[in-house]
Parts: sequence; C-alpha cells; structure tokens
Amino acid sequence: MLIGRAKEADALECVLAEIRAGLSGMLVLRGEAGIGKTALLDWAVGQAGDMQVARVTGVESEMSMGFAGLHLLLLPFLGGLERLPEPQREALESAFGLVAGSAPDRFLVGVAALTLITDAAAQRPVLCVVDDAQWLDPVSVEVLGFVARRLYADRVGMVFAAGDAQESAVALEDLPELTVGGLADEAAGELLASSAGGPVDPQVRDQIVAEAAGNPLALLEFETGLTLEELSGAAPLTRPLRIGRLEELYLSQVRALPADAQLLLLLAAADQLGEPGKFWRAAEDLGIDPEAAGLSAVERLVSWAPQIQFRHPLMRSAAYYAARITARRRVHAALAAASDPERDPDRRAWHRAQAAAGPDEQVAKELEQSADRASARGGWASRAAFLEQAAGLTHGQGCRAQRLLRAAEARLAADQVPAARVLVGQAAPHLADPLARGNARRLEGMILFRAGELATAPSVLLDAAPMIAPYDVRLARDTLHQALEVALLSDGSGSGVSEVLRAARSAPRMEGSQATTVDMLLDGFAALGERRVKAAVDLLRQAIAPLTGHGPFPDEAMQCFMTIGLAARQVYDDSAWHELTERYVAAAHARGAFRFVPLGLVFMAHNQLLEGRIAAAEATAAEGRALCGSTGYPAPSVGFAGVELATLAWRGQEAETRRLAGQLLPEFAERGIAVGVRLVNQALAVLELSLGHYEEAARRAFGTHKEPPVLTLASEVDVMVESAARCGDREAASSVLEAFAPRAQACGTHWALGLLARCQALLATDEDAEADYRLAIDHLRQCRIAPQLARSHQLYGEWLRRQRRRREARDQLRIACQMFEAMDMDRFAERARAELLATGERARRRSVETEQMLTPQEAQIGRLASEGASNREIAARLFIGASTVEYHLRKVYRKLGVTSRVQLVHALPGREGA
Repeated sequence: MLIGRAKEADALECVLAEIRAGLSGMLVLRGEAGIGKTALLDWAVGQAGDMQVARVTGVESEMSMGFAGLHLLLLPFLGGLERLPEPQREALESAFGLVAGSAPDRFLVGVAALTLITDAAAQRPVLCVVDDAQWLDPVSVEVLGFVARRLYADRVGMVFAAGDAQESAVALEDLPELTVGGLADEAAGELLASSAGGPVDPQVRDQIVAEAAGNPLALLEFETGLTLEELSGAAPLTRPLRIGRLEELYLSQVRALPADAQLLLLLAAADQLGEPGKFWRAAEDLGIDPEAAGLSAVERLVSWAPQIQFRHPLMRSAAYYAARITARRRVHAALAAASDPERDPDRRAWHRAQAAAGPDEQVAKELEQSADRASARGGWASRAAFLEQAAGLTHGQGCRAQRLLRAAEARLAADQVPAARVLVGQAAPHLADPLARGNARRLEGMILFRAGELATAPSVLLDAAPMIAPYDVRLARDTLHQALEVALLSDGSGSGVSEVLRAARSAPRMEGSQATTVDMLLDGFAALGERRVKAAVDLLRQAIAPLTGHGPFPDEAMQCFMTIGLAARQVYDDSAWHELTERYVAAAHARGAFRFVPLGLVFMAHNQLLEGRIAAAEATAAEGRALCGSTGYPAPSVGFAGVELATLAWRGQEAETRRLAGQLLPEFAERGIAVGVRLVNQALAVLELSLGHYEEAARRAFGTHKEPPVLTLASEVDVMVESAARCGDREAASSVLEAFAPRAQACGTHWALGLLARCQALLATDEDAEADYRLAIDHLRQCRIAPQLARSHQLYGEWLRRQRRRREARDQLRIACQMFEAMDMDRFAERARAELLATGERARRRSVETEQMLTPQEAQIGRLASEGASNREIAARLFIGASTVEYHLRKVYRKLGVTSRVQLVHALPGREGA
C-alpha cells in the first residue's frame, strides 16, 4: 500500500495506461536514497499483472562489468534470440559473452535489445523496471536509454529509478522525469503508525517525523530502533534520533553486531552476484559461523534467499566500509578462491585485485586478460576499469604508464573524454618508450578534438606523427589523416590544411600492397595542395574507385569516410558521391556500426540537396537528428544544422534563413569550426543570388578568399563567379575562373565541365556566350545536379532576353521555372517568373498543395515503404519497433488518402521528378 504518493501513483498509472492503449510509456523517478523509489517500482509491478515484467537493480560494485545490467534485464526474453536478424543476434550474443566474436557497436546491441523487447510485446505487453540505474554499468544505461527513446507504439513501458543528479545516469536525462520528494507530515505519521503495529505517542510521532524529514526509509529505521515503551511514550527517548545520514545509521547498526556477523555482512557486501553457493564456500573458507546469519539484527539488513541481497544499497555500503582494509582483503581473497576460473574469470580477477596488498604482476596480467575480453564484447569502459586496476598493481612507473595509456585509449573509445585526458596526463611523464610517447601525443590531439578544442588539435596531431613515424609508419600516416580531418573542420583560410598537406608530402610512405585508401587520399590531397591538379585527380579517383560498385564496403573506408566524401567532391564526380553515400550508410547499418551513421546521413542529406531533392534531405536530416538524440552520439560538427540552413536558403525562405544563420555563425566561430562558417556564408550567398542581391552574394561567397581555396565546397566556385560577374567585379570572377578551369578540365566530369562552361558564359562576349550556355546545359543534363541545370536554363534565358530573343528566352525560362517549382526552390522560381513576365509571358504560380503535411518521420517511413522495404526492414533502418512503423504508416495512408504501398509511389508529396 502506498501512503502519501498520489502524484507518483498517477504518473505510473499513466505509463501503464499508455502501454494498455497500444503505445509506449517511460518515466524516470529521481530522488535521494530511502525516499521511496523502490516502493513505487514495487507498486507499479503489482499493478502490471497483465504484462510481462523484466526487472533489474544496479549494484555499485558491478559498474565495471560491461552489459551486465542489460543481460539481467533481458533474461526473460532471450528465448527470442534466434528470431533476431543475424547481425543483431550476433551483437547481443557477443556483448553477453555467449559467443566469441568481434566487439559489437553498443547501439547495434541497443537495436537488438529493442527488437527483442518489442517482439515479446507483440505477444503480451512488457514492463521493464530498472532500480538504482545510477549503479548499472554505463554501457547498459546508454543502451537502455536508447531503447526507451525509440519506443512509441510498441506496448512497452520502461520505468527507471535513479539518484539525484547522478552522473552515471546522464543517459536518461532527456526522458520524462518525476522527482520523488519527502512525505508530508500527515502521510509520514500514517506510515509510522502502520509500521509500528501499536500505538505511537503523538509527541514521539512528531519527533520521529521531524527527524526523518519526510524520508520513508529513515522514518522506518528510526521506528525499528525504538522499544514499544519508547514508541508509546511510557519510556523517555534516552538518545537523540538524528544520526546525520542513513549511511551513518546503518554503520552504527553494523558495528553493534558480533564479529562473525560483521564478517558475514562484509562478505555479502563484497560479493557482486549474491550467488549462495559461492558465498557459503567463501564463508566456510573464512571460518564464519553460519549461525550468525540468523541474528535478527542481520536479517534486518540482508535477505538470504533466493539470492543474497541487501535490503538497501546503503546497507551494503555501510557493511563494506565499516570493516578494516585487512578484513576486506581477506574477504576478497576468499571470494576469489570460491570463483570458477573458467566460468567467471573476470570477477575472480577483480576479487584477486582487491585482495592484493601491493603490486602483483600475476594479478595485473589477469586483469589485462579481463580487459581484452571486455573490449571483445564492446565494453570499452569495462576495459578501461580493468586496465586502471592493473596499473595500480604494477611495479615500475614505465610499465604502469603503458597500462594507463591503454586505459586512456579505452576511455576515449567509450566517449569518456575527461577521464581519458586525466589518464594521459598521468601516463605521459613516465613513458620511456619513444613510440609510446608519440602515441600519448596522438591521444592528446584526439582528446582535444573530441573535447571541441579544434583550434589546437591539428598542431598536436602534427607533433605526434613524426614522433611515431620511425617506429610505425602506418600509425604515423593514420595520425596525419586524423590531423587532416580536424584541420578540414577547423581551418577556414586553408593555411592549417596546407600545413598538414606539407607534412603528408614529407612523411614516409607505405609502398605497394601496403598502401591503403588513407595513403592514396593523403597523397592526392597533398598533390592538390601543390596545384598538381592532374596528379591529384588521378590519385583521388584511385582512392574512390574501389569503394563504388557491388563489392563489400571496406572496413578501412568506414574510418575515413569524411575525406573520401570530400575527395569525390574535389573531382566533381556526382555519380560516385551519390553511390558512396548510399553504400556507406547501408554498410554502417548492416554492420551495426552506428557511430558512423550520423556522418553518412549528413553527407547523404547534402548530396540530396545538391541533386535538388529537398524533401528527401529534410527526412534524412530528421533521421540523423533522431539517431543522435536517442543514442547520445554527438551530431557531426557542422551536421544537420548546416543541412537545415542550406534547405531554407535554396527554398528562398529569407527570414528563416537569416535567423538560423545568425544563430549558427557565432556558434561555429566560438567553437572554431571554420568550415561551418564557410557553409553558412555559402548558404547566405545562394539566398542573396536568388533575391538578386549580387554585391551581398559576392561578399558572402568570397569571404576572405580571392580565389577558390585548395579544397573547395560543392557549388562554391560557380556562386563566386556569378556574384562577382553580376556586380561588375570581372577581375575577381576571372581570377576564380582561372583557378577553377584546370581542375574542371582534369576532372572531365559533366558536373565540372558544365559549371566551367556556365562560368565562362557569364564572362564571355555576346558572340561567345551562347555556345558556352548551350554546352553547360548539355553537360549538366547528363549529371544528377538538377539545380545547376535549372540555374543554367535560367541564366541562359536571362541572357537571351537581354539579346531581345524573347521567344527563345521564354523556352529556357519556362523550363527553369518548372524545374525550380518541382524542387520547391521558390525564390529562384519567382526570379524565373519575373523574367518570363518581362518577355511578355505570364507564368502561372504553382498551385498550393492541399495534402496534410507529413512529419519528417512519417515522410521517411512512407518513402522507405514506397521503395519496397518491409516494416521490419524500416524498423531496423530507423531504430524503432516494427509496431511503431505500422502505426506511422497507417497515419501516412490516412493523410495521403491511399491504401497500399504501391499507391505511395505517386502520392507522397515532394517526390522529386526534376
């Protein structure tokens, strides 16, 4: 029975009602220790008799065991493992140590958990209950937070209980929360009376209620410590009730026990699993009298069946820290001896480490083996914890520093950047090995990058590369590649990128079959930096070529896709870029390498924008934002905000574009993301062109550049030439064209040659311009970049009108207007209509769409369904449950007035046919 918890009970009832209505519900209960969160969870479970209930409780000493909490929660559903898609099943089995395999991405494990739970819920609703979430292992909390965010119409509820502002439960922060406060005085008095089992004197009651400050556990513990005479007021209270904190109350209770009972409680506190067989073997080894377990004072703190479990985590903490360090070591040694070295080697190693009185190389090596097993399961935080323990048991500063450095790498892999920085700082001064010193410097650079300190990260990585090169050429070149990626983000003027490219030219090379995609990319970009355009284009194409076609997408290419995508842009190969982005995202999904998916979706959305598929770009960006939000992965530095801004600019939504640009420019500048500043200026330049504001367009397009930088962004060159030519600065336009012409000719693609011809037309004499415009149109109609084809028809039509060739001008302007309208590029369409009006033809505005607008997720689901994907395939792609897909698809059908997937092909608004 709940007393004084009407608000909390209503919130939990809402969760259960959502589940019963066919949807999903989640709630995080937060509050101090003893405030009643567990009682609320017990009540919710009692109300869920019509549901499958899965429950797990976090244990502080288990926090280093990766996926331990998730494994316990999913035990009721593991019978459905065989029905999971193969990559998901393998990821879950590997994470739980059921099979040997490569380390799974933790969010492929999350997708597998989501599928497992929602499949079970299709048969009977599911309620997942997680108590003391702050003490679950971090990767389990991340996965469960991911699962909770992806539920919508799946008949699944997830209720978490966590302490106030616990850092380890950050993964739950944006879920619906309810703070559980203390009981009101009247409710506290009622609880005290019901627990006492006899009359409580009003003055005694008021004193206990005041001392407990509304904390139910404190209230009950104070009541338990009083005699019936004291409760009834027949005997005075001879001691103060206030002990300060509950931990101190439990500590006093533990220290009042006989020695055997204290040792028994210490043993229970030191054992993570509470497995009776192992526990009593260890107790026998310690010579503990089993009768101590029967003491009433002991039974108030711990229960012995079916598993050994403390009635509150603070009781465990008090029992452990009440003991001397020598007693703790004895207990851990007994637990290590009672542990099966084959079945449970990691906990055995952990207990042996806790039992060690000083450095012990044998135990340190066992911990290293545990670290290797943890990383094989994808438990990078667990790997780091084992290595840190091993470092603490290591003789000699040099060897200890090596282990700390490896722990730092694991912390970085686990996205624990501050912890990684501390470990590198501890290790670096004591590294004697020159390669290790270089690797430490490399890690410093990656930590700076991951911490957002982009201005200094490239120079640190450039320091590291020559330190590493004499001992490991492969790692040195990979470090240079990392420096290039960071410089591409942080360097606006090109000087930082040029510095990296100079270093790449002078660095040792991998020869023959040892050369990788990274090597070809570095050499290609280095050649581009030297203006050796033909050599650069050949090298970059050589790097890209193996990644197109029908073969498997190489693992190495997954790691360096940012520079691969940039390489495709530098050679103006629209087909390769389109295929690369599609294949990269598909490969990341298929392998469950979800940390790569956001970057792929950013590139895909930008590609869709270049192709004029604005609705598709919006849906892709929405998919990426949802993924980043549910996984906790940070969006790529420029990311989806850049896509949103470019979408607004191409659509000609002036007020919205300027508002968002005004937010992004100072943000990118403050974070040192110079490429973001370039993208914002490029989007504004496109907007100004559409409005006919040529001087402002030129100011935005050129920025600090007088000619194209070494590495150009897509559509940067043509905007620079057009804006400069139209505002009369032929010198600036000619300078850009002179720099771009050799690149376009070396690339030889329809995209590059079409842009080159159009730029030449803008600067040509009246006698030569027409041939250039026609050549531009001929080239661009053979590539995927539809907006550039529309722009070429528009500019050619404007030129024809100025030549007083009105009939021919109308033909070109009509095509441009129709294309812009089909692509939702309203300002450019308006500009074409104005030109048509000037030729004497009145162009009709496009009729306003009457369909209800789909949400981005509905649009994405509808598009995938129209392409033939099943509900289960869509669910795997979008990281949601199949029931949620079905729910949204019904809404899409209703909004569009269709009844089948076949009809979706023609009914979806924004299906691009340009």
